Amino acid sequence: MNALKNALTPDLVQRLLAASLGARQHSHSPYSGYAVGAAVLDEQGRIHAGCNIENAAYPQGWCAEASALTAMIMAGGRRVSAVLVSGPGPDIITPCGGCRQKLREFADPELIIIAADPGGIRQQWTLEQLLPFSFGPEHLKL
Repeated sequence: MNALKNALTPDLVQRLLAASLGARQHSHSPYSGYAVGAAVLDEQGRIHAGCNIENAAYPQGWCAEASALTAMIMAGGRRVSAVLVSGPGPDIITPCGGCRQKLREFADPELIIIAADPGGIRQQWTLEQLLPFSFGPEHLKL
C-alpha cells in the first residue's frame, strides 16, 4: 500500500480529479439531480472515466464507478490502482455497496479510494476500510 500511496503524486491525483469532474458533466441524472463522476487508474497508469446514468425504470441505471470500470476493461485494463469519485457536495461521497464489490473484483483491499467534489479532494480511504472482510476473486480459486 505504501508504494501505491507514493505513486499517487499530487499531479496524478489532480489528473484523476479532472477526469472525474469532467465525467460528472456527462451524467444523465434527471431524476435525482445527483451527478457523479468516477475515474479509475489502471495497472498501466491510464485513467478511465465514467458517469452515473439514471433510468426511469429504477434500478436499471448504473453508477459512475461501474461506467469507469467498463471503460477500463474495454481499453484492456485489468487491475484498478486507484479510484477517485466526485459528487456535487457538500456531503462527502463514497462508492455504494454494489460498486465497492465491483471495485473489489479488480483490486485488492488496499485500493485507494479518493472522494471529491467541485471544491477539490475531501477524503480518502482504502477499499478495506469501506468494505471490510471483503469477498474477492481469490476466494473462488481452486
